[in-house]
Amino acid sequence: MRVALIDDNGIINIVKEPCKADKSVEETTNHIKDLIRKVITPEVTGIGIGVPSAVDPEKGIVYNVNNIPSWKEVHLKEIIETEFHLPTFVNNDANCFVLGEQRYGAAKSARNVVGIAAGTGLGSGIIINNELYAGTNTCAGEIGCIAYLDKIYEDYCSSHYFIREHNTTGVEAFEAGKKGDETALKIWDDFGTHIGNLIQMVLFAYDPEVIVFGGSIANAFELFEPSMRRNLEGFLFPKIVNKLRIEVSKTNDVGILGAASLVK
Repeated sequence: MRVALIDDNGIINIVKEPCKADKSVEETTNHIKDLIRKVITPEVTGIGIGVPSAVDPEKGIVYNVNNIPSWKEVHLKEIIETEFHLPTFVNNDANCFVLGEQRYGAAKSARNVVGIAAGTGLGSGIIINNELYAGTNTCAGEIGCIAYLDKIYEDYCSSHYFIREHNTTGVEAFEAGKKGDETALKIWDDFGTHIGNLIQMVLFAYDPEVIVFGGSIANAFELFEPSMRRNLEGFLFPKIVNKLRIEVSKTNDVGILGAASLVK
């Protein structure tokens, strides 16, 4: 968990501690409160929180967090507002990622942005006409769950691909590829083709100005970028591809910056 004090210029103070994921709702939420107390000041006007799950953004209710078993239905907004008496906003962490990139990072000032977080899974967030688009349950843009080939995009565009198809990990493939290993380079070449297909789907669905890649696999962008761009040469509307910016996140703690940006 990361909690930071943030102003318009960025992070002033930040604390990071492992989440007590195996604990009860009370214990985990008390841990969040403790971390907030470490950074909060009288000047704070609101609290923004990003969580890796479905959220009711109006009521600030978090549902079924896979990595925190006790979190089946947590009224997080109510819990935090009762403790700190500050307006609190809760959203999906992929939405916070793209919001942080649009306000502070690689997509700054762009009006239409898709952020893709590729790591152990495949998450995404969408900004349309300068506004975060989350859908009814903050699940809009869960492109990793869309059917692709014999499975879904997440199975081909995240670490699942390396484990399932090649009995390796993204980290191992990256290290071998950087050393010029031909087998690893072929894996990344194939991976880039799948990423290219993912981008084509994103273009048809959202037609953004900028796509920003984040997550651990983005570190290997140079290894899969060539085949990704070759794939995009076959897109139905070449002018759209020519205008599209594809960026890699370079902003530290961009998700927490996005969470703070939820505060109106």
